[in-house]
Amino acid sequence: MKPVELENRLIQFAIDTILFCKTVEKSFAGDHLTKQLIRSASSSALNYGEARSAESTRDFLHKMKICLKELRESLINLKIQKGTKLSSDFTKLDRLLNENNELISIFVVGIRTSTAKLNLK
Repeated sequence: MKPVELENRLIQFAIDTILFCKTVEKSFAGDHLTKQLIRSASSSALNYGEARSAESTRDFLHKMKICLKELRESLINLKIQKGTKLSSDFTKLDRLLNENNELISIFVVGIRTSTAKLNLK
């Protein structure tokens, strides 16, 4: 996958997450989880933008690992929201969970590959 394609997927994931958050019930838990979810989902896209202009391989890896951490945080948040049924839009929620899992897999492979290349130098 080309870097611009991954960036576009991360941006779309952030957009879809924000749109999903509009379907979550207004409550203390709903507000708390949606605010945190928007932060972590958008952070993965924003940090990937920074990773693309990293100053070194180590800098790139560091930023990629931050993206991965934010994606994992988003995944747990979505699972909590699914378990508590804070939204009735299960179709959208399941699509987000699937995309989130795919993005995590992409980052895990990318980090492994970059780490291996760094260790060969």
